[in-house]
Amino acid sequence: MDWATIAIAPDTTHHVRDGQPLYGERFDEVLKFHPPGLAPVRLGGQAWHVDTRGCPAYARRFVRTFGFYEGRAAVVSPSGWQHILPDGRDLYRQRHAWCGNYQGERCTFRDAEGRYHHVDLVGEASYRERWRYAGDYRDGIAVVQANDGRSTHIDPSGRPIHDRWFLDLDVFHKGRARARLEDGWTHVDLAGVPQYAARFAAVEPFYNGQARVERFDGALEVIDEAGQALAELRPPLRTEFASLSGDMVGFWRTQTICTAVELGLPEVLPGDSDQVAAACGLTPERALRLLRALEELRLVTRDRGRWNLTARGRFLHKEDPLTLADAAVEYGRRFTRIWDALGTSLSTHTGWAPPSLFEDVAHAPGCQGHHRMLRSYARHDYGAVPAALPLRGDEVVIDAGGGLGVLASSILRHHAGIRVVLIDRPEVIDQVEIPADLQGRLTPRAIDLFSPWSVRGDAVVLARVLHDWDDAEARQILMRAHESLGSGGRVFLVEMLVSEDAPMGSLCDLHLLVATGGKERTAAQFDTLLQETGYAPRGVIRIPALPSIIVGEVP
Repeated sequence: MDWATIAIAPDTTHHVRDGQPLYGERFDEVLKFHPPGLAPVRLGGQAWHVDTRGCPAYARRFVRTFGFYEGRAAVVSPSGWQHILPDGRDLYRQRHAWCGNYQGERCTFRDAEGRYHHVDLVGEASYRERWRYAGDYRDGIAVVQANDGRSTHIDPSGRPIHDRWFLDLDVFHKGRARARLEDGWTHVDLAGVPQYAARFAAVEPFYNGQARVERFDGALEVIDEAGQALAELRPPLRTEFASLSGDMVGFWRTQTICTAVELGLPEVLPGDSDQVAAACGLTPERALRLLRALEELRLVTRDRGRWNLTARGRFLHKEDPLTLADAAVEYGRRFTRIWDALGTSLSTHTGWAPPSLFEDVAHAPGCQGHHRMLRSYARHDYGAVPAALPLRGDEVVIDAGGGLGVLASSILRHHAGIRVVLIDRPEVIDQVEIPADLQGRLTPRAIDLFSPWSVRGDAVVLARVLHDWDDAEARQILMRAHESLGSGGRVFLVEMLVSEDAPMGSLCDLHLLVATGGKERTAAQFDTLLQETGYAPRGVIRIPALPSIIVGEVP
């Protein structure tokens, strides 16, 4: 039978052919017919499948039913998701948190722990790996997403078809797949290789050698397989002139946010503009002008004359656990002055040397603000690090340059049998407060990272430490770590990795140059530093966060 000739009635209560009802029964909802001639229906909180006469295909009832694909239908019973055969028999005995439809003799499943995998036609796992997400197969290839949020392609046995990973990814369509890199969307071939140099805000699959794409300026155009524009479908929504002009006045935003924090404005809200003016020592008219600027930045919102912090703006409140109030002042004051030396720092003829940032912070009034800023970034960026560290669970870990101990505390709470020695500069260690539940397991020590550490451990964690230093100083820190480790000891470098093929992170790299003389590095550059200081590189652990973990081992 040509199932395409059977349609769903406009009120979705039954099926019709040529506008005429197939049967007299009426349901709460029906879905499409699929081979072998059965359609899902739902009535009074129960669901099952019916034939073209509207008669039940079997006696069982479910919570929900879906269409048959490759002779198997997904259904939901009170005990979970499963597949059934056309006569209503279970395909297998297991129950799952969710399952998809069969495509290419494979089906996607999600288990109770939220992990995805594929099963074969009898419900047996096709491979041992479990994924953060897994999509349907098309032409023998599926997209899977790892725990770090990156995606790749696998074959029906779960083997990767190439060694490339992407921020987002689609299945192949006529030999090309949509793929998102750090700098935008592109199309890749079966080897995972981008097919052109351009990057876009969005791309559609190729159709007869052409694809519609959206540029970063909002323009829509059609490109060929070499990435060349063939036709413009919509002009840019913003010109490059306006975009560049916006970039050049970025300091407006920095100074507006910094000033609001210094005035204590986030702590005044909610309130009306007169209340803000009185609390912050402003004239009512100028308080309103500042509030409107913050509204443009999506930091505050106005409701019937009262101003409130947005979810974004709450990070500027000094009492927020992830407060960026200290960061706002650092970027608006100290770092703005430091950036004045960018041109000098890049020149080969000036004899420029980086400022002694850490010395300056140590002797500056209110140095606690700098370390509170670092604590907020640590709380935000390091949440996934403790679980990703490949530890046995009984080690002594040295958290070198660990600041106020955010990461050290998280590691201890995740690994009950570990002890951590937290080392940093004296003025930082003086501010460390050991939580009551970690007494006896967290030991703060005031130690200069460039001098012998006088502590021994099984592993060293250096979280966002090496990026503050040029290669010579980074090697010296790694050597001190090496001295504190025995054979088999490991070093874990928690750092943001930059790519040689994409510019993401390059502005941060310039900031490190002018602020500390440091740099962001590629995975290969970290491997070189490890090898130069006596470690054997053991690969990179990617996590769903800004940093990755580069592992080195003492032979």
